Amino acid sequence: MDLITIDFETYYDREFSLSKITTEEYIRDPRFEVIGVGVKVNNAETEWASGSKEETKDFLQSFDWGNSIFLAHNTMFDGAIANWLFDVRPRVYADTLCIARAVDGVEVSGSLRALAERYSLGAKGTEVLDALGKRRVDFTSEELSRYGDYCVNDVELTYDLFKIFAPTFPREELKLIDLSLRMFVEPTLDLDLGLLEQHLVETRDYKDKLLYSAGVDKQDLMSNAKFAALLKGLGVAPPMKISPTTGKETFAFAKTDEDFKALADHDNPKVQALVAARLGNKSTLEETRTQRFIDISKRGLLPVPVKYYAAHTGRWGGDDKINLQNLPSRGVAAKKLKKSIVAPEGYTLIEADSSQIEARVLAWLAEQEDLVSAFANDEDVYVKMASRIYGVEEEKVTSEQRFVGKTTILGAGYGMGAVRFREQLKNFGTEISESEAARVIKIYREANRDIYNLWKAAQNTLVYLSRGDALPLGRNNLLQVNVDKCGLELPSGMLLRYEDLSGEQGEMGIEYTYKTRRGRTRIYGGKVIENVCQALARCIIGYQMLEVAKKYKVVLTVHDSIVCCVPDEEVTGARKYVETCMRMIPQWAADLPIDCESGVGKSYGDCE
Repeated sequence: MDLITIDFETYYDREFSLSKITTEEYIRDPRFEVIGVGVKVNNAETEWASGSKEETKDFLQSFDWGNSIFLAHNTMFDGAIANWLFDVRPRVYADTLCIARAVDGVEVSGSLRALAERYSLGAKGTEVLDALGKRRVDFTSEELSRYGDYCVNDVELTYDLFKIFAPTFPREELKLIDLSLRMFVEPTLDLDLGLLEQHLVETRDYKDKLLYSAGVDKQDLMSNAKFAALLKGLGVAPPMKISPTTGKETFAFAKTDEDFKALADHDNPKVQALVAARLGNKSTLEETRTQRFIDISKRGLLPVPVKYYAAHTGRWGGDDKINLQNLPSRGVAAKKLKKSIVAPEGYTLIEADSSQIEARVLAWLAEQEDLVSAFANDEDVYVKMASRIYGVEEEKVTSEQRFVGKTTILGAGYGMGAVRFREQLKNFGTEISESEAARVIKIYREANRDIYNLWKAAQNTLVYLSRGDALPLGRNNLLQVNVDKCGLELPSGMLLRYEDLSGEQGEMGIEYTYKTRRGRTRIYGGKVIENVCQALARCIIGYQMLEVAKKYKVVLTVHDSIVCCVPDEEVTGARKYVETCMRMIPQWAADLPIDCESGVGKSYGDCE
């Protein structure tokens, strides 16, 4: 295959640019215009072309894209332009920005300028600054030539970066980059405009009803001082807290503030109505997200912005201000939004979710064989845990007790203490005493001694790594240490890095931190294992995703689930195929028990 490196230069002004609006909005806006494009085939000299839309299309269509790799820096942008405006359909998409996130870590700037400097490739030009507010016809021939030189330089820098990255970058990860990019660049999913507009009306009506019930104006509700006065008028002292940023006392009116949340159950129904109105109207996410979906639906299909290697552990993330990774999972709102995401005519969506994958990985990695066996035999591990906690037979465990068992299995596996465990339960509406929380944590650790020992082993690995020594970790020494890059090597070939790891004496002994963009972050054995389990789960999901993609188009991934689009007439067989793929595991995890759940529907919401 040919490697074709490409970079578009486009019109922008102070109000119309990627710093102001999303990629999807920008490219689909009537103001959008391609000024020119640089194209490099393999190692040949880069060509610069600037002309009308028709001339640019003719130029781009002269290349054999069906047998080529499309390479850019931020391919979500350049690939979308090529596909949406010029019908470019390459065989493979590649992206140096995606690769850089994985190679250098998400904490390092991924801009082309920063990477060129990091790898000593030469300077990135500044001519783009002279293009502000200029249409193609506004450039003189000399200005356009300089702009072309700037674009050519960007193409060459991108190509040089790829040459540095490609030889050692895992082939399977390149396939995952291609798959992730296609979700946005080649959109498949549609949006139900009617349902979205209905939901927007209902959301706004609900807020109005809350205001009416409370008998207040919205402006009084939004102001902290005025809201505090309203509470005082009802005989309630406004809850206060110490600001972590200023150190000064301030109102505790956030939805996460416990004293404020408690007012929702106040004896006075007027106080309840006031708090409900505040919470309902203060939150604008539902309204703004619905409006954004409506706007997209009027412009075309839904490009799904999935950011490859968005997190420290390699997990995918949301992007472009429509983060589908954090759609609400409960309530009418969740159903409406998910139901608005629909398959194209003649197709059905299949969603497959890897069941309890991180908990399974943890038990397997720690060689907690009784728990591994329970997963393998499809036993309800949450019930089993609850049975231990409450001293009752498994068949007599209540739903509330099972929930505590579930929270224990999913939360306490990474060194969580009693205080945090109690807080986590409280966040889900279940309250227990401090002593009860401590008792539950003790039971978990005694019942899962191998997991407990894995935390200690990870702590020792940190100690060795901070000294520049290697101490492998996990089942069969699965995780090897890369001292030079200060991280743990994953079986996928990727790296879980802890840059500039160091230890300092603290209240509880030596405390370890590593460098992030936000400053130094504390790390300890239990947290390392949490990182490792997330990273390994991501490796497995990626492996399964590629298997599914061999036959059906993957259109979305959210956490541990995969959504694909299949022809209506193939639904039954396709569902079996997808479930088979989701039970497949890479060779390095041959004895890891994996399971999945699936659903089908014409909309994303119907798949539940």
